[in-house]
Amino acid sequence: MCEIEGYWDVIPRIKDVSFPIRGKMQIDLQDGRIIIVSVSRFPSVKRLSMEQRKKWYILGNGFSFEDSDEVIHIEQILGNFANYAHEA
Repeated sequence: MCEIEGYWDVIPRIKDVSFPIRGKMQIDLQDGRIIIVSVSRFPSVKRLSMEQRKKWYILGNGFSFEDSDEVIHIEQILGNFANYAHEA
C-alpha cells in the first residue's frame, strides 16, 4: 500500500512569524512548511515598525501584534478560504 504524500489532512497551524527579508513576512507552520509573502499584501502589518513587528502573538489560527487591531488568519496567508477558513 502506498502512503499518500504531501499535506492532505494537515491543519495548518502557525509556529512563528518573522521578517528576515526586506518587504517580506515569513510564517513558519508547525508542520515544517515555511511561507514567505509580501508585506505589501498586508497594509496593517506594513504600517508597523520593525520593533512593533517583533511583538506578535498567536490568536486562534492566526496572529496579531500588540500595536495592531488586525488579526491575520491562516487563510489570508495561504489564499484558499474554502480550505482554511477558521470559522464556519
